[in-house]
Amino acid sequence: MALRIHRFLPSTKVEGPGTRACLQVQGCPIHCPGCAVPFTWPEDGGLTMEVEDLAQQILSGPDVEGITFLGGEPFAQAGELARLARILRSEGLSIMTFTGYILEDLRTAGREDWLELLAVTDLLIDGPFERDRVDTSRPWIGSANQRYHFLSNRYIHLSDELTNIPNRLEVRIAPDGRVMINGLAELKDLRALFDNLI
Repeated sequence: MALRIHRFLPSTKVEGPGTRACLQVQGCPIHCPGCAVPFTWPEDGGLTMEVEDLAQQILSGPDVEGITFLGGEPFAQAGELARLARILRSEGLSIMTFTGYILEDLRTAGREDWLELLAVTDLLIDGPFERDRVDTSRPWIGSANQRYHFLSNRYIHLSDELTNIPNRLEVRIAPDGRVMINGLAELKDLRALFDNLI
């Protein structure tokens, strides 16, 4: 069973609670206007990786408390991600999942693979990005309509602390000079960052 992925980060501190691995999947059927990552929409982009190989890479990599699935659209590969999540949860890791769908629709769509991914997700952030409602005042969220769902007790303690957790960016410079950024910031903050690099 293979996943189509856009990018894998073995360790990050900006894509959810604590230090986490992060898997950005390739392929999204939703196509939110103003999406920051439209290059993750095509289903034939990215690269493929076997679920078991990826699980082994995560478990033998840097010390992390969990993994974050983001997109693209994770529920477009829900069965594969659920299988990966079950392996990682059996080793004590937590699962955070982003989706452009809303939880109520995921639960009532009659899709067994969607229910499987929900069953192994500790923290779900749902809702499409809405560019006319940009909101970065809460961690990990891009627009005001998006919601946190604590689907297990793993991160329920954060429900009263969310306003105290800032959004952050990580900047990585590859050996070939490419600059890669992950995390969440407003466009004006990104412009200021790059203006100051010159």
